[in-house]
Amino acid sequence: MSTDIKSLGSFVWSIAELLRGDFKQSEYGKVILPFVVLRRLDCILEETKPEVLRMAGNLPDDMDDDARDTLLSGVVGQDIRLYNLSRFTFASLKGQDAKDIHKNLIDYITKFSGNVRDIFLDKFLFTDQLKRLNDAGLLYQVFDKFTQIDLHPNAISNLEMGYLFEDLIRRFSEISNETAGEHYTPREVIRLIVSLLLINDKEALTGSGVIRQVYDPAAGTGGMLSIAEMEMKALNDRIRVELFGQELNPESFAICKSDMLVTGHNPENIAFGNTLTQDAHATKRFHYMLSNPPYGVDWKKYADPIKEEASELGMSGRFGAGLPRISDGQLLFLQHMISKMRNDEQGSRIGIVMNGSPLFTGGAGSGESEIRRWMLENDWVEAIIALPTDLFYNTGIQTYVWLLTNRKDTARRGKVQLIDASGERFWKSMRKSLGSKRREIPAEACDEIARIYAEMLNGDGDWGDVSKIFDTTDFGYREIRVERPLKLAFAVTPEALETLREAKPFQKLDEDDQSRVLDALQDHLPADERWIVRDDFDKALSAALRRAGVKVGAPVRKAILSALSERDEDAEVCSDKNGNPEPDTDLRDHELVPLDEHWAEYVQREVKPFVPDAWVDESYTDAADGGVGRVGYEINFNRYFYKYVPPRPLEEIDAELKALEAEIAGLLQEVVE
Repeated sequence: MSTDIKSLGSFVWSIAELLRGDFKQSEYGKVILPFVVLRRLDCILEETKPEVLRMAGNLPDDMDDDARDTLLSGVVGQDIRLYNLSRFTFASLKGQDAKDIHKNLIDYITKFSGNVRDIFLDKFLFTDQLKRLNDAGLLYQVFDKFTQIDLHPNAISNLEMGYLFEDLIRRFSEISNETAGEHYTPREVIRLIVSLLLINDKEALTGSGVIRQVYDPAAGTGGMLSIAEMEMKALNDRIRVELFGQELNPESFAICKSDMLVTGHNPENIAFGNTLTQDAHATKRFHYMLSNPPYGVDWKKYADPIKEEASELGMSGRFGAGLPRISDGQLLFLQHMISKMRNDEQGSRIGIVMNGSPLFTGGAGSGESEIRRWMLENDWVEAIIALPTDLFYNTGIQTYVWLLTNRKDTARRGKVQLIDASGERFWKSMRKSLGSKRREIPAEACDEIARIYAEMLNGDGDWGDVSKIFDTTDFGYREIRVERPLKLAFAVTPEALETLREAKPFQKLDEDDQSRVLDALQDHLPADERWIVRDDFDKALSAALRRAGVKVGAPVRKAILSALSERDEDAEVCSDKNGNPEPDTDLRDHELVPLDEHWAEYVQREVKPFVPDAWVDESYTDAADGGVGRVGYEINFNRYFYKYVPPRPLEEIDAELKALEAEIAGLLQEVVE
């Protein structure tokens, strides 16, 4: 950022000081940012204002709105729909009576072209802020300050305007800690993601006639989009970057769309609404996609259209791979982004930052596991980078950057690189915490992480403990169901009879029938006998009921067998009607077998030596490939980067305890004296 832009940013920031006392710090941006946009547009439109007004006066009243917009915007000389039909400009407003400034500014704002008017009125709610300023007697002071800065494109380029806007957004977000994390991603995190996306594409981005489209489905204030463009322009100032996004929060949407306006982009490319239920760019595909979707936010209130799309469209829609649990929608955003990858030679690259949940939440067959399986089996996941904790304003949790592409280099095919950039060498403490943000990633650390990724370091040199390369199949497993035989012994005991009394099928009998059943069991089955063969007890039970003249239905008989039984390793195995061992569901277990090993060999080595009578339920199969066991995928960073720290020597601990005891004794002595 140039010195001039820094000075301009400081001047605009100083205007916010006028608001102190009448506005909360968290509200400064709601006043200053719209005024910056308004001043920029005024500078753009001032020169052509007379001609626009003349043409507007000559156009027929019944003219089609789109045609009118095209003609008037053409006079302005912009590629986007932009004009203002108010007779005022900032210059002429300054010449008006100060007491009329509120009325005149409202006239000015409400006569913008519809797309701009919507930003100020519906999303910024700027008229509310103007009223507050006017009521506080501050409106003319703030307005007058903005007339003193020249934001014309001849004075401040689109790129410089982007720097200014980005700097102001950062400042206002940092003093608004209670909401900053919801719509604002720390700039060093964005720059890291952009560096990772671009580092291997530098050659492809150079030269003339290069056009790239960048998309963020949870655009927030547009920081990711603007920084992506800045970094691409730094590589090639002739590149054409088209920015697209969608945002649900009205104020964030207004800021993002305003950023597009003041930097010369098409604001229509930024859509308002819920990306997951109302895809505003349904037919679009993009070269680069990057996002910081909300963490751990449930999607229950708009689950119906998502489930409907997944059911009706399947793999031809966005969510065919699976649906994550209702409490976290991060993987929905990632699937949405994958659906927008280009299928041409250039392909697409995705960078998304998420918490740890998408890495390992959900077992085999769950929605999360199936989504991971889909991505890894299609070989789209290129790398995952663990970031330091305490980077974000509203949470200190661990976060991870996922990099995906459908045009992997040959060396990366079938591989996934894991980088543990959470260690101290990759962050420094901030002098002053901002909410939960206590750390930041220095520029040199960002460059180092990008280099580790670009060079595919794999346990090499000084960085061997932070970067490792795996086959995509290394994260997969088969969850097989291991059964053990049911072994039951039977006896008529007071405890067993009490259990029977509490059984629901037994309680449905009337009192007389209950008494007859209990009498039959106590009178016709020996109280001191213990049956270790279920068939023998079943025969004895039938004989006892018959002698007592009692008939019971299947549910009651099942309740009797259950109540009078207990597991006993010395009992014989219970068999089904086909003579096969019956599994004991209480002893059922599941083993995770690596994908590169046959389950039978694994069981022979890892299970049979310890439980010789166990067997694998071969009817428990995977829905996709039909093989024994269900396929699952998870990526557990701790497993791959765990560092054993030996406990301290006992002598050291003992010495420390003795020192503490002596210190406590000294303190107690002082109290006594």
